[in-house]
Amino acid sequence: MTKNLLVRLIFLLYTLLFSIAVTATESVTETQFTQGKEKSVVCMTCHGVDGISTIDTYPNLQGQKQAYFVAALKAYKLRQRNDGLAILMHAQADVLSDKDMHDIAFYFNQVKSAPPKSDD
Repeated sequence: MTKNLLVRLIFLLYTLLFSIAVTATESVTETQFTQGKEKSVVCMTCHGVDGISTIDTYPNLQGQKQAYFVAALKAYKLRQRNDGLAILMHAQADVLSDKDMHDIAFYFNQVKSAPPKSDD
């Protein structure tokens, strides 16, 4: 086998493996986004559609860093956050598993609102 042919085969194999990895990652990402969206419906009651709140006392969730979001939910679950309207979040966090928290955090980190429609 010539060196040139060997290099081509290695490149082809690398390209194939990279394509498989990218496809698998995209599938996992889409699944986590979908699951997060399904699990976050109750959040939208107070925090707004796509995580943009229309109520001054509730923060926006859209674009929130995932690690912070999960840490906040865990803190509510452990009763480490008790100020303001935390009592409402305690009940919500109590029913969430770690996976639920990560899925919801992923969704709100990734979701984007549709731009407002123009009246023109």
